[in-house]
Amino acid sequence: MARSRTSFVCDECGATQAQWMGRCPDCGTWDSLAQFKEPLDAASEVRGGPGIASGPVGGPEATGTPACPIHEIDLTDLPRIPTSIEEVDRVLGGGFVPGSSILLGGDPGIGKSTLLMQVAGALAGAGDGVLYASSEESAAQVRMRAERLGLCGEEASSALYVLAETDLTRVLQEALRLKPRLLILDSIQMAWLGSGSNGGADRGRGSGGGTGAAAQLRRCASELSLLAKKTGMAVVIVGHVTKEGTLAGPKLLEHLVDVVLAFEGDQHHRHRILRGIKNRFGSTQEIGLFQMASDGLEPVNEQLVRLDTEAQPSPGAIIVPTLAGSRCLLAEIQGLTATGFLGSAKRRAAGVDAARLAMLIAVLEKHGGLRLADQDVFVSVAGGLRVLEPGVDLATSLAIAGAHYGRSLEPGTAVFGEVTLSGAVRPAAGAQHRVSEALRRGARRIVLPAGQAEEIDAEHRGRLHEVPRLVDALSLLEPVARQSPEGAPALQTTP
Repeated sequence: MARSRTSFVCDECGATQAQWMGRCPDCGTWDSLAQFKEPLDAASEVRGGPGIASGPVGGPEATGTPACPIHEIDLTDLPRIPTSIEEVDRVLGGGFVPGSSILLGGDPGIGKSTLLMQVAGALAGAGDGVLYASSEESAAQVRMRAERLGLCGEEASSALYVLAETDLTRVLQEALRLKPRLLILDSIQMAWLGSGSNGGADRGRGSGGGTGAAAQLRRCASELSLLAKKTGMAVVIVGHVTKEGTLAGPKLLEHLVDVVLAFEGDQHHRHRILRGIKNRFGSTQEIGLFQMASDGLEPVNEQLVRLDTEAQPSPGAIIVPTLAGSRCLLAEIQGLTATGFLGSAKRRAAGVDAARLAMLIAVLEKHGGLRLADQDVFVSVAGGLRVLEPGVDLATSLAIAGAHYGRSLEPGTAVFGEVTLSGAVRPAAGAQHRVSEALRRGARRIVLPAGQAEEIDAEHRGRLHEVPRLVDALSLLEPVARQSPEGAPALQTTP
């Protein structure tokens, strides 16, 4: 029996230390090192541990693949597995890659299980075998969700298998027996992997640590990744988001998997966003748009979102065409200023980068002439959308200034551009795409950085207004003569 050695793994960055320390020397986080016992031989767990090694995947009898020149590798043996859900395939780059491991994270109740059940039903309906392993719900609860989503048809149910189990060894054994094209584990926080010597009596202690501990998560994720690579099945791991907003607790899980997806949204809003954070097989710029309905998640067509040019001007509300991969979304940046206390003024951001908001406030004070040192500043993106690209700087600045002065832009105006520390407005990427999409959806005028009008088609240049500096953009704000008491929204969705 292989001896074990004790090390300490950082919950934040995944670094391994020989002894416990109050502060991780790699990332500087305090009280983040957790004890982890591992076999002395790093390969012993893979070859003879309680996971997939004892089966046909590993072991001494396993035959390896010889090395070959890269130009001789045949890619036709790895076709993607489309999910038939357009928004999911968009984020994945065309579907699941066989042999890949995917980590899906999101807040509790955001709809992760619903989304994966719809993906499982779509693949099973196409004849692909799917194993849905639930460590949090019983098999009956999983079926109730499937029936609510209308996924219990004869064709889909015959290829969709459900296993309610927390012991990862049993999940791996069933996956090897059924050989599905997709394995879903919901969630990894409740799964555990014992040492195999005492029949699971070491659950919650011993070499793997407690359920949900960093050591257990590391071992479980490693076994699942090895399963994917050896068998060619795609493995989806569901991870909870901590109160700090990190995926699945320790960052080490993100290094062990091939794809990291974040399912975002507000429980009080219908819209959800599937965002790629890491993708070894495609772009991380694409996002998938969904809305929660009574029968599950429905894809959202962003083409239906249009500018309401008849709405009353609202100070602090600015429309910006923002890029998300290959699509252009119309987002509404909302700003508000209120009297605070000098030296302890609040700066709150929802949907925008808080650090960039503080920088823009400083630029407005230095180059825009605004006095905001004693003002509480709040900035939010309507609908729970997150926009983190620098192209929304100008819209954010105008939203803050408009709320502070009680002014607004002319109705039907869209704004984009990056603001520098010197107060200049720099060009933003994708100007042609932004302008054409904003005009097609009802915009009358586009405010953009100076010099970018040359990139736009000549037919649209008559409705462009270039601004070289932030102060020039502030001069476009007009006093609001009358405002609707209900505050008419700036965006409307046509059926």
